[in-house]
Amino acid sequence: MLKSIQQRDLDRNRWIKITMTVILVIICTSMVVTLVPGLVGGAVGTTNPDTIASVGGQDISLDRVQQQLNQLTQNQAVPAMLKGLYARQVLDQMVFQSALYVEADRLGVSVTPEEEAERIKQILPTAWAGGVWQKDLYANEVQTRTGMAVDQFEKALRDQMLTDKFRQLVTAGVSVGSQEIQQEFRRRNEKIKIEYALVKPTDLASSIHPSDADLSAYFAKNIGKYQVPEKRSARYALLDLTKLRSNAQVSDDALRAYYKENIDQYKVQNRVHAEHILFKTVGKTDAEVAEIRKKAEEVQKQAKSGANFEDLAKKNSEDDGSKAKGGDLGWIVEGQTVPQFQQVAFSLPKGTVSDIVKTEYGFHIIKVLDHETAHTKNFEEVRDQIVPIVADTKVTDEANDISNQMAAAVRQSDRQPLDDLAKKFNLEVGETGPVSVTEPVGKLGNSTDLHEALFELRQGELSQPLHLDSGYAILTVKNILPAHQAALTEVHDQVLADYQKEKSVDLAHSRADELAKLIQGGQAFDKAAKSLGIEVKTSESFARNGSVPDVGTGQQLDAAFNMPVGQVSKASQMGTNWLLYRIAEHTAANQDDLAKQSKDIEQQLLQSKQEAAFAAFRTALEDRLKKEGKITINDDAVKRLTSS
Repeated sequence: MLKSIQQRDLDRNRWIKITMTVILVIICTSMVVTLVPGLVGGAVGTTNPDTIASVGGQDISLDRVQQQLNQLTQNQAVPAMLKGLYARQVLDQMVFQSALYVEADRLGVSVTPEEEAERIKQILPTAWAGGVWQKDLYANEVQTRTGMAVDQFEKALRDQMLTDKFRQLVTAGVSVGSQEIQQEFRRRNEKIKIEYALVKPTDLASSIHPSDADLSAYFAKNIGKYQVPEKRSARYALLDLTKLRSNAQVSDDALRAYYKENIDQYKVQNRVHAEHILFKTVGKTDAEVAEIRKKAEEVQKQAKSGANFEDLAKKNSEDDGSKAKGGDLGWIVEGQTVPQFQQVAFSLPKGTVSDIVKTEYGFHIIKVLDHETAHTKNFEEVRDQIVPIVADTKVTDEANDISNQMAAAVRQSDRQPLDDLAKKFNLEVGETGPVSVTEPVGKLGNSTDLHEALFELRQGELSQPLHLDSGYAILTVKNILPAHQAALTEVHDQVLADYQKEKSVDLAHSRADELAKLIQGGQAFDKAAKSLGIEVKTSESFARNGSVPDVGTGQQLDAAFNMPVGQVSKASQMGTNWLLYRIAEHTAANQDDLAKQSKDIEQQLLQSKQEAAFAAFRTALEDRLKKEGKITINDDAVKRLTSS
């Protein structure tokens, strides 16, 4: 690497000369292969049980995939149900990366050492001292910033650079036409307003009153759904933390000792309480920035003229984090914000509004509410804050000590009378009603440990002390009710609710059809709905990328954008609800806004098309290599990986 960093290859852009024709041949070939039935078979399994895949004769081991997965997920709590999905994604990426090297070798595409060195210099400029590469410093920087060894880092970098080269090759010819921009502009800006009637099964369920015979028949038909699980009741002895806290006494000496030990917590830095209004300029053209500054200056004049700063912030600020709070940033310490913002905020007198402040984020108008100079709060200032902390520590220590004694007593005999144990340790005795493994155990709560203890104990046994939110409890089983097939009387309310829920879906559908028939018969939309007791609402104007609350998204209502004003839709199902609507207004996209939005629309469409092109290339490449026998997958190893 040192040698490559010290050189520059004049032909390092040789690969750019490879034409898109080669890539298009790959994609077209894959399309032919994919569209001819039976031409592409499943991947052939490899013979080595430790090899999960083979690409171009190079094996990918199960251990290597697992190591990559562990590296990507380190310090992250990955839900067990997602581990298999993550593992498959890692494997797929490793297979694709290997496939790229096979294709690169075929086409003569490569990442030269000089290109790699130049990229490293861009990523880790601090590894150069006075323009000279420092090997030891480089290795340390790689380890510190990436957590990788040098060889791992450089391999990952080459992989990414090769991917980037292919991405550029594949997407170089992708463009966005003016018609596409116009269509997307219309899609985003064309708006409609609808009057709608939403028939919800949940609103109708309570109106359904089955006869006893109907409910009995429904129960008999679905009897398998209604099982009464095992239930247990318990007696308990509780060390109540609330009572311990109410009796806890904390000395002044203990409070002062805590204050001295934690004095750093009570040191206050120089800080300022500020509000601001942000006008973003990131990604804007010079002309757009000039217009944004004009708007900022207008708002700043209003603020300096006495207008309510909080109201101005709520109306104009583009800082989503503080806008709803009237621009309030809370207390800011030195070094917390960018230098330009800090310099103004810390120099402004209390209660004043700044001039326009330019930062990398945009234009700011700042108002200072208060200043506080660095100091250490004295004991009396924080005494009330310390009392509950020290008291909680004392109660926790006392509770741990008593619970350890309780545990020792149970270990001596787990069949001694619960009342004797409660008397010995001054515990509260209580009882719970019968509960299943999914129901709260009375006032003791709903923890997993609590349920496990209750349902594993034999009658007459005492549990070990259980740490609960309320304290420490020892349980003993009072009664066991075995699981059994429910009688209708035991689950009547649940059966009724299920019956109403099922029938309400059918009722909603028939009610919507009835409304549609009335409208088709010539009745006005609102009058027809009212005659059936259905509420009619009017939406706000919305575009295809918008939504109507409780109804659905603009995409789900796409057909409405092609309907004339006054036309009524057919009844359609939206989830479990049924919807009919009438077009109240139709606002065409304002063509005057096209020029303002054209650049952003073009960039977003281009990015989307480039991603689609690269995804098609990836699929085409992998399909061809599978057909040629250059990609094989060990299905058994994949199952082991994704189920581990």
